[in-house]
Amino acid sequence: MSLKIYNTLSGAKEDFVPLKKGEVRMYVCGVTVYDRCHVGHARALLTFDVIYRHLIFLGYRVLFVRNFTDLDDKIIQRAREEGTSAEAIADRYIQEFNQDCAALGLVTPDHEPKATDHIREMIDVICRLEEKGLAYRVNGDVFFSVDRFAGYGKLSRRKLEELQAGARVEIDERKRHLMDFALWKQSKPGEPSWESPWGKGRPGWHIECSAMSTKYLGQPFDIHGGGRDLVFPHHENEIAQSEGAFGVMFARCWIHNGFVNINQEKMSKSLGNVYTINEVLNRYDAAVLRHYILTSHYRSPLDFSDQGLAEAEKCVERIYETVDRLDRLPQPNGRVKPGGGLLEEYCREMDDDFNTPRAIALMFEEIRALNRMLDEGKTEGLISRRAALKTVAESLGLLQEEPNKFFGKRKAEWLRRQGLSSESIEQLICRRDRARSEKQWQEADRIRAELKEKGIILEDTPGGTVWKVK
Repeated sequence: MSLKIYNTLSGAKEDFVPLKKGEVRMYVCGVTVYDRCHVGHARALLTFDVIYRHLIFLGYRVLFVRNFTDLDDKIIQRAREEGTSAEAIADRYIQEFNQDCAALGLVTPDHEPKATDHIREMIDVICRLEEKGLAYRVNGDVFFSVDRFAGYGKLSRRKLEELQAGARVEIDERKRHLMDFALWKQSKPGEPSWESPWGKGRPGWHIECSAMSTKYLGQPFDIHGGGRDLVFPHHENEIAQSEGAFGVMFARCWIHNGFVNINQEKMSKSLGNVYTINEVLNRYDAAVLRHYILTSHYRSPLDFSDQGLAEAEKCVERIYETVDRLDRLPQPNGRVKPGGGLLEEYCREMDDDFNTPRAIALMFEEIRALNRMLDEGKTEGLISRRAALKTVAESLGLLQEEPNKFFGKRKAEWLRRQGLSSESIEQLICRRDRARSEKQWQEADRIRAELKEKGIILEDTPGGTVWKVK
């Protein structure tokens, strides 16, 4: 089965055929850096991280670009509120964004361009649009003329007359058409500005991505992605600018992830239900958040709740527990070829528009089967099936550290909350081991029960007794 992707542009699943065999060029709209990232950003980040990982899994060489919008009205407003510069605000939140990405275990893109480093490229695109009669000047501002671009509305499947009738935009009498949008804005006192053919000013939001994606990927390129909220007007305007300026297709396949609701309500600051990535990761491991998000198809709405995170936590623990049990088996020298059929089934589901819910369900079917075999002492084929399980979990980003490190972090956090120490627990385990060696079974059982009351589970293995938090 070939890779099929739902293309927002066509409104259908399509066989994915890159422009150049074996290579994929992908651009994903990044964040506007004026605040900490929230779980809505996490969904987009994790969606395209898994898409990137699967393309690599399939053997493609991927050139991945994700930008920073470091110049925007919100950034300028935040700078005014804090009595600092827009550059200082952007730098601070880029640093915090990078910390969030590292904590989530995201693959780093090949390029992460900042808008302010590409003003020259934006001016060049606007000049091209002027030359072609698709842009016009008004008192130092430059607008794109939407009714002169024949394909306007093709991504969102909206007609200009319908857009004008239902528009909720501030009326600007200087515009020739209500839906015309700013390519360049005349500078205002105290705002960042650059010299241009139209006087000092700064670029509009939409032109940023057109200029940066074309610089790093050329035009056309294979995949353009982002959240569903960007379909209109941002991505629609990107298409109009880019195709208007260069006369060729902009991006061939458009991928958009769905919205995030919080406890079945729309996420919004006014409702006070916006959770930052940092807040969630202070309570849960990054693999838990990743698992939770990936158990919904990327195009579907996602309802975010504590109950869902708690269930995801148990699932992630199960993955690591199973890998830990398998890792304790005698391991052969050299690389082991994955076996058992999981890899083929995983590929089939992921090749169907990145169906992570089904891929994860298949992984847990295999986990149940492997644990049954371990419980029954059956070891035939386990090593190759272990290799397949680890390959799938790693491809989804759900297995990024060794089990002992994962459980070690959980132990440390749990002990901190309970006010206990690992030394006191190890002492009790030593006393139990001594009681067992002296066949004092009642005392050994008493110590096990005492630890269980504290939330500690003991597991006797050939290599000794190991303990885990419940």
